[in-house]
Amino acid sequence: MSRSKVSDLLKNGQPGEQVEVRGWVRTRRDSKHGFSFIELNDGSCMANLQCVVDADVEGYEATIKDVTTGASVALTGELKESPGKGQRVEMQAGSLKLLGTADAQSYPLQKKRHSFEFLREIAHLRPRTNTFGAIARVRNAISASIHRFFQDRGFLYINTPIITTSDCEGAGEMFQVTTLDLVKLAQIQTEIDFSQDFFGKAASLTVSGQLEAEIFATSVGDCYTFGPTFRAENSNTARHLAEFWMVEPEMPFYELEDNMTLAQEFIQTVIRDVLEQCPEDMDFFNLRIDKTCMDTMRNIIDNDFIRLPYTEAVKILEDSSTEFEYPVECGRDLQSEHERFLTEQHFKQPVILHDYPRTIKPFYMRCNDDEKTVRAMDVLVPRVGEIIGGSQREERLDVLLARMEECDLDPKEYWWYADLRRYGSVPHSGFGLGLERLVQLVTGMQNIRDVIPFPRTPKNAEF
Repeated sequence: MSRSKVSDLLKNGQPGEQVEVRGWVRTRRDSKHGFSFIELNDGSCMANLQCVVDADVEGYEATIKDVTTGASVALTGELKESPGKGQRVEMQAGSLKLLGTADAQSYPLQKKRHSFEFLREIAHLRPRTNTFGAIARVRNAISASIHRFFQDRGFLYINTPIITTSDCEGAGEMFQVTTLDLVKLAQIQTEIDFSQDFFGKAASLTVSGQLEAEIFATSVGDCYTFGPTFRAENSNTARHLAEFWMVEPEMPFYELEDNMTLAQEFIQTVIRDVLEQCPEDMDFFNLRIDKTCMDTMRNIIDNDFIRLPYTEAVKILEDSSTEFEYPVECGRDLQSEHERFLTEQHFKQPVILHDYPRTIKPFYMRCNDDEKTVRAMDVLVPRVGEIIGGSQREERLDVLLARMEECDLDPKEYWWYADLRRYGSVPHSGFGLGLERLVQLVTGMQNIRDVIPFPRTPKNAEF
């Protein structure tokens, strides 16, 4: 017989069915009447399958003492109607095989509740907990929904490079990649000759696949990239990671209004999919992590996103009686507290801010006729603030080159990007969404380090 998943058995298994299951022991209870209860979980769902193992079952006497929390086992047997509450079926085991032991004294995951800080120290085991198993399943559902959303609309999935020589955001916060002997160079204390390096010039890990995605958008049509990005920003906060995953669609012939419409449809579709596919996990987050989680999701999927110019948002913030930690000032970027005020207190629903000052946005965003603002947009949602950042891209060669100079970028380094404006330039738009920020929104988790399997932060690159 083939191995069954616990999730399938709990949902669709029928009494009398012969099954085999494999997984990890959550708990074992021994009865004085000569049998044991094993709560088995294989990671496919939140719930455990209760397995009743009689003392005369094959393998019982030789292995039961080692069937401790964390051990892995294989069981075969018959499904029975369960007399217990909250479970439809249980297994009456016919055989028991111990696959891997777990020392009961040293196994870190005990019945007591562990802090998220402690679990980050044992990231190799934390997926076995209810919380992190649920996060993994929700993250998977979100990723699958992202691909499905764009594939259903005819977008091409493009793999953009992880190693690049272009700084998309122009902030300089990039991880350098080199094969040079840095220890030897430090001893010599001479100027680094990057012509001797692997790529013959300074190279770094990408902060965005946007510029490369624009190449394909202006060649093959609507496309998207979905992969890891890196920022060497020395921010040790609950909102920052050094390595994170970005979804970046690029669309030719889209103007800013089209971009905003697609962004709203995207967020709402993904959230609907997660609510439909992960109901048990979402109930857990709503009960144990954030009791407003489900209400927030329904707010987002049930309302059109309000569209508001940046200047009007600043006026609302300035006129409010709220004491903000960071002052509100026209011409400066909004902070998370400002974004959350707009979505949680003032409008009480998602907001898309647009037309930001050009001085606070990257060079590639299309300049408005007022020469003061650019066709940028930020999608703001309750509890998280900014979830998407995007813009209509600058398609005019002369304006783009002037913006590069204005941002202290050498146009020669972006010759290929400028060429896209020389040969058949068209209006086009795109946006970026950080996967981890979306997982935070959906799950209610407060620290972004808890929604990625192995967080990379300043002074931390374990596992």
